[in-house]
Amino acid sequence: MTMVTPRAPEPPPQDQDEEMLVPQQEVEVFEGPQPMEESMPAVDNESLPDASTSRFTWKIESISKHSGRKTHSDIFVVGGYSWRVLVFPTGNNVNHLSMYLDVADAKSLPIGWSRSAQFSLAVINQLDSKHSVRKEVTHTFNSRESDWGFTSFMPLIDLYDPSKGYIVNDQCIIEAEVAVRKIVDYWNYDSKKETGYVGLKNQGATCYMNSLLQTLYHIPYFRKAVYHMPTVDTPSGSIPLALQSLFYRLQHGDNSISTKELTKSFGWDSYESFMQHDVQELNRVLCEKLEDKMKGTIVEGTIQKLFEGHHMNYIECIGVDYKSTRKESFYDLALDVKGCSDVYASFDKYVAVEMLDGDNKYQSEKYGLQDAKKGMLFIDFPPVLQLQLKRFEYDHARDIMVKINDRYEFPLQLDLDRDDGKYLSPEADRSVRNLYTLHSVLVHSGGVSGGHYYAFIRPTLSNQWYKFDDERVTKEDLKRALEEQYGGEEELPHTNPGLNMNPLKFTKYSNAYMLVYIRESDKEKIVCDLEETDINEDLKTRLRKEDEDKENKKKEKAEAHMFTTFKVARDHDLAAQIGRDLFFDLVDYEKIHPIRVLKDMPFNQVKEEFSKEFGIPVHSQRFWWWSKRQNNTYRPTRPLTQQEESYTVGQLKDAAIRMNSSELRLYLEENHLTLASRTKDDILLFFKLYDPEKEELRYVGNLLLKASSKPSDIVPKLNEIAGFQHDEDIELYEEIKFEPNIMCEPVDCDVSFSLNQIADGDILCYQKRCSLDQHRHPNVSSFFEYVHNRQVVHFRLLEKPKQDDFSLELSKRSTYDDVVEKVAQHLGMDDPSKLRLTQHIPHLQQPKHQYIKYRSIDHLSDMLLLRNPNQMSDILYYEILDIPLPELQGLITLRVAFHQATPNEVVCTKFCAYSRFYVSKHVLQ
Repeated sequence: MTMVTPRAPEPPPQDQDEEMLVPQQEVEVFEGPQPMEESMPAVDNESLPDASTSRFTWKIESISKHSGRKTHSDIFVVGGYSWRVLVFPTGNNVNHLSMYLDVADAKSLPIGWSRSAQFSLAVINQLDSKHSVRKEVTHTFNSRESDWGFTSFMPLIDLYDPSKGYIVNDQCIIEAEVAVRKIVDYWNYDSKKETGYVGLKNQGATCYMNSLLQTLYHIPYFRKAVYHMPTVDTPSGSIPLALQSLFYRLQHGDNSISTKELTKSFGWDSYESFMQHDVQELNRVLCEKLEDKMKGTIVEGTIQKLFEGHHMNYIECIGVDYKSTRKESFYDLALDVKGCSDVYASFDKYVAVEMLDGDNKYQSEKYGLQDAKKGMLFIDFPPVLQLQLKRFEYDHARDIMVKINDRYEFPLQLDLDRDDGKYLSPEADRSVRNLYTLHSVLVHSGGVSGGHYYAFIRPTLSNQWYKFDDERVTKEDLKRALEEQYGGEEELPHTNPGLNMNPLKFTKYSNAYMLVYIRESDKEKIVCDLEETDINEDLKTRLRKEDEDKENKKKEKAEAHMFTTFKVARDHDLAAQIGRDLFFDLVDYEKIHPIRVLKDMPFNQVKEEFSKEFGIPVHSQRFWWWSKRQNNTYRPTRPLTQQEESYTVGQLKDAAIRMNSSELRLYLEENHLTLASRTKDDILLFFKLYDPEKEELRYVGNLLLKASSKPSDIVPKLNEIAGFQHDEDIELYEEIKFEPNIMCEPVDCDVSFSLNQIADGDILCYQKRCSLDQHRHPNVSSFFEYVHNRQVVHFRLLEKPKQDDFSLELSKRSTYDDVVEKVAQHLGMDDPSKLRLTQHIPHLQQPKHQYIKYRSIDHLSDMLLLRNPNQMSDILYYEILDIPLPELQGLITLRVAFHQATPNEVVCTKFCAYSRFYVSKHVLQ
């Protein structure tokens, strides 16, 4: 028998684009390319030129007559394919014109067809063409996405405004420019075979992370340092170990690698993996984490050695001999793109001198206001220079973020010593040659609201470039890696004569946003060889075991239809859980290991397996159905019948499902003597023992009893089990239910079990009889009430909202006064009314803006309750006030302003944090 744990299915990778939607579908925003199900026929691929372009103009006459319905243009041909424009003149369920490019013959195309097109759609302004509205995008069309475009193309209020010129004489002019590109069959593409490298799987919106990870991986010195980091944790809890694992699989794997272990080590849940994060911030946080973990190891200082540079900020007075300087370090440089033609222009702007004069003079410490010049120069550059290009900026005029798609060039060789070292400060070491060669180009394709990321890398700094696009790695040339990532506009030639021959210009939405350069003098050290000895043997062993486990799971999944699982609880499980993991009911089945067997295995054979594994003779085993009662408790219900024991395990599981159970759950009544035949008068009861002195509850076993007998008849037996005196006076309670309220009733020992309405599967709790004032929780009922309502609350000082200060065990039924009194006692305060509490917001991990008003909430459970009534927090924030909270709440806020008062007149002014204020008598007079 094999113990298995159910595993949730992995979500498929998804793609993200901007506002482009398939008509009449809900808005979904995805990121990353999806593999095509099948390429289009090879003959079409081979005959298709690299790009076929055309412009199509469509005049919609009497557009007002098309209100409320969609309309198609005539069919036009580009690249040998038939297209048409699809328009919703009054919007596709939005208050905007909706417009799409549509594959005209999609229904007649073979299964698996696809074609890639870069296209723009426009509404021409007939009064002033400069005000025409145009939007562009690139998309791969297939049978699932045969039309693509813009649901919110332009507001209907603008479109139908006669004064704006988009509709004249009830005529609207639509223009489509389409460039069809040759596509490659990637369905059967093998990245490792074609390039020697493998890609990274996209979790949904992690392509930006994938491009950064591939860049760092292909800096061998960095990879070697990661391999040499000592690790002791599991991958999901350790960034270094998760990164080691990822790098090892990239180095030795044959297929694309998952990044889930790494994102788990970041503390991201599945929701965060589907969110875009800032690449620059991710790079810095990752390096900071690694830098911290490298301290005290043989690789300490690696991050600084690779990426850290220094610059000098200065302010130099012009009229006097005074200069202020400040040295700062950097791991990357953010360079302006807007207004700069290339990297050198950005560096010129970076070190440009600013004059401080006129109203903007510099206030020097020694000479007062002075004309000065302010600037920055570099002291040293790092061996690996990371340049973040500021492609995204905030447009103050439009109050939105915009993407800068301007043409911006970057050289293969970057000389930062040019013009006699104009970027260097006087303190710089001029003997170091700051000549860099380009290693990586990280690219963003799309707009400000979404898009896709990938990287061009030359791992060995040779002439061969590679494109790392999530799962796919391809060989690329220098032009593709450099010139095509400059941005700007692209002019495409016509291939369809007879149509409008004006040049077709497209804004290139794919452009570089991050560059990585390696200094020539450090090239051999950084682009070094890696040996197998650089990889920790423990890491290799762990990953080999992971691979074996994955293979076993894969095999199990393939054979899953032949097997079934079920769970059997034994007295051993009950004793292990009651009083530790749970107090109510008998067992938590989630913690019972499942047993995996062939569906066709007879249950009698399972009993034989149990006999071998646990030493329980077959004739001493009796299995009970375990089911849910109407009061939401779970108990053994009845034994399996002789006929049911002749079933196969698969048949038993089907029977459990018919009884409204999600899985087959059984209880094994084990008796090493031969189990007596069960009569109608027999009942199986379970017993728990409570110790009021120790406040402990434990499971002590089960008894098969006669329903007609009395509880008093078994008192000697219960005393023997508990180790009490033979004639010890005990109390019995029946545990009935615990939700929503505790129900644990005393048992009348002088009437029969049947008259006490006690039946199979019921639980009896017993204890020594004691007086009510002898212990904190003198009987089982009060103990259950305590357990049911106890709550460990973590208190945090409001000024330090991320750190737990102390914890207290309280009752959910505690009043407001009880809670603040307990906190005051812990803090050693005399006056609990000077405490102020604030509730916690779990998803933001911060306190609420509004504190809890004095006695405004009745119980602790209400303080911890979230908006969702089924969820509770276990965190509260506290403050210690100068005055009692009731008095503070009675104060009003006053704002005092002093007019025409010199500093000498205001002798003492103090504003208290609680809105009280004090001023000197001198001022008041």
